[in-house]
Amino acid sequence: MPNMLDGLLVVALEQAVAAPYCSSRLADAGARVIKIERAGGDFARGYDDVVKGQSAYFVWLNRGKQSIELNIKDAGDAALLAAMIARADIFIQNLAPGAAARAGFGATDLRARHPSLITCDITGYAEDGPSRDMKAYDMLVQAETGLASITGSPEAPGRVGVSVCDIAAGMHAYEAILLALIQRGVSGEGASLSCSLFDGMADWMAVPLLHHDYGGNAPRRVGLRHPSIAPYASYPTKDGGKIVISIQNEREWARFAGEIMEQPEWADTGPYTDNKSRVANVAELDRLIAEQFGKEETVAMAAKLLAAGIAFGRVNSVAGLSSHGDLRRTVIETPAGPVQIPAPPARFGNEGDASLGPVPAAGEHNDLIRSEFS
Repeated sequence: MPNMLDGLLVVALEQAVAAPYCSSRLADAGARVIKIERAGGDFARGYDDVVKGQSAYFVWLNRGKQSIELNIKDAGDAALLAAMIARADIFIQNLAPGAAARAGFGATDLRARHPSLITCDITGYAEDGPSRDMKAYDMLVQAETGLASITGSPEAPGRVGVSVCDIAAGMHAYEAILLALIQRGVSGEGASLSCSLFDGMADWMAVPLLHHDYGGNAPRRVGLRHPSIAPYASYPTKDGGKIVISIQNEREWARFAGEIMEQPEWADTGPYTDNKSRVANVAELDRLIAEQFGKEETVAMAAKLLAAGIAFGRVNSVAGLSSHGDLRRTVIETPAGPVQIPAPPARFGNEGDASLGPVPAAGEHNDLIRSEFS
């Protein structure tokens, strides 16, 4: 990625996932990111040790940063952090509710002292809402926002298998910071930004919420299928594989009925002519599709679907992702040696994949940063 943010200084008083996600993207774009860690390092360093003795989350989210260990309750360290923020363009924090303000690093005070500074507070819940004092971790917010109620099998709610609330909040914060940088380029004024895990996931829950508020019913948990489009589900093949298909319009349905199901009349007559009819009769339709898919090996059925122009995806394992031909990887350096991670999704023309910075050891830049800002 081109170093579009080269020359910008980001000070990130951060931990765990949401704020590190945001600041890692700023680092990828060329900003200098100084990560403030407690003594011993961000507790996310200890989540696991699967990546050459290092945490998978930490390696993924902290490339390209500098690390300094500070105790912000210590007067000297607090003064050092204040000096860093005085020269910063962006200050990000996601400490426990109220902790940054109690330590003297609340957004209101910082913006009063530094009008061009962009501050970004990432919290669990909105700071002016009734749940503002609650601690918030990813799965707790998945539960609170209703996400778990529409995820999983019909028998029980489930957790989305990655930290989707943290990631959503980090993405929204990154977007807001970029907008604030554009605004500052015009007005010279910084901004006080806030982004919560709850608000980020509530936005992603808009469609189920609208179904509830205006349609009277929220989507049911239906496993690996769509609650209001049919056929849009997974079907087993002869060799034990599973393929998800998605029919989005009646042209696709006509092709699927004729070329895959060998029942071209289904497009014009009978109980499956349009999506509402197919949803109303989904149990029998699913049985018939499963019967047809069960006659073919996974590779053969995938080839048929591709030739017919039908949208499909094979139900892969993580091992399947690891060997997938479309998976782009990039190498980052870590204290334990080079590690491959997925390449950043966005590409810029013919620039190629990003060259990402190294993952720092805890406090790796203590002496350098203390000397620079003391």
